[in-house]
Amino acid sequence: MSPAADPHIPVLLRPLLEAVAPVSGVWLDGTFGAGGYARGLLAAGAATVIGVDRDPAVFAMAEGWRGDYGARLVLVEGTFSELDHYAAEFAPGGLDGVVLDLGVSSMQLDQAERGFSFMKDGPLDMRMAQSGPTAADIVNEAPEEEIADILYHYGEERASRRIARAITEARAKAAFATTRELVAVIERCLPRPKPGQSHPATRSFQALRIAVNDEFGQLIQGLEAAERALRPGGKLAVVTFHSLEDRVVKRFFQARSGRAGGGSRYAPIQAAEAPAFEMLTRKGVGPDDIELAANPRARSAILRAGLRTEAPAGRADRATLGLPAPVLETSSKPHRTRR
Repeated sequence: MSPAADPHIPVLLRPLLEAVAPVSGVWLDGTFGAGGYARGLLAAGAATVIGVDRDPAVFAMAEGWRGDYGARLVLVEGTFSELDHYAAEFAPGGLDGVVLDLGVSSMQLDQAERGFSFMKDGPLDMRMAQSGPTAADIVNEAPEEEIADILYHYGEERASRRIARAITEARAKAAFATTRELVAVIERCLPRPKPGQSHPATRSFQALRIAVNDEFGQLIQGLEAAERALRPGGKLAVVTFHSLEDRVVKRFFQARSGRAGGGSRYAPIQAAEAPAFEMLTRKGVGPDDIELAANPRARSAILRAGLRTEAPAGRADRATLGLPAPVLETSSKPHRTRR
C-alpha cells in the first residue's frame, strides 16, 4: 500500500525484514498499531501473526482489512510485557519471531483527543490503553519533586525543576485539563527555540507519556517475555525512537548475547551464562535517505535484532541496562501508573 493511502508508514520495515529473513512460522507483533509490521510479516512469509496492542482503538481501525488474512492474523488486546502468555495460547511450540515498535505511533500523535501531541490541543491524557491514570492526574496531583524526577529521568529535561515548580504554581490556581494549558506553562520556562531546534515541550511530553504508560517497565518485561517465548532459532527485532529506549535494548542484547564486557566496582562480573541470543545486526540500523524522504518521523529510529539460541531463558540484571532511576527504584513493587 502506498504511503499516501496508508495513515501509518511502518518505520524501518524493509531493513527489519532483511535482518530477520527468511520469515516463516508464527510471529508476534507486540505493538500492532495500524498493522504495518503485521502485514509486512504476512507478505514476507509468516504463516500466522499474533497482533498485540494495549490500545483497543487500533483493532476497530483494522476491521476493514483484517478479514483479508483470515485465521493467519490473530488480534489480542493486551501488553507486550505478557507476550509469553499469548504465545503459550496461540503458539505452544514457541514463537518464530517477535517484533516490537516502541513509543507512540504517528497515528496516536495525529489524534488530538488522545493528548499525546504538544502541537494539537486536546485533553491531557496520553494513555495508550485508554484506562488508568492520565497525564493530567500526574501534573495535577503528583508532588513537585516527583514531577521534576519524571521530566529529568524520562525526558532528560535539564530545566525539570523549573518546569515542575511552574506546574505546581499554575495548578494551585486552576487544574490542568488540556495539552495547550501545559504547553503554555512549559514555554514560559524555556527560551524560544532557534531554527532547527525542537519545541520546548518535546522532552516534557515524552517524559509524561513514558510515566503514564510505564514504558520502561513494559520494555524490560517485554524483552524478557520474548526471550522466554521464542523457540531456538526464533528472532527478536526491536525498533526504538529515542536514546533512552535504545540504550536499554542495546544493553539487553549485549547482556543476553554474552557481549556485555567486563565488570566494574559498580557492576561486578557475573558468573558465565550461556548466551540466549546471537546478534543479527552488528550495530543499530537507522533509516536511509529514501525512507527519510518518505517518512521524516523515522529520523530517530534504530533497529536491533537477535537470534534466539538453545540456552535457557534468564533474567537481565536491571542495574546494568541503563534504566532510568524511577524504574530501578520501583522494580520490586508496582509502578504508581502501571495498569
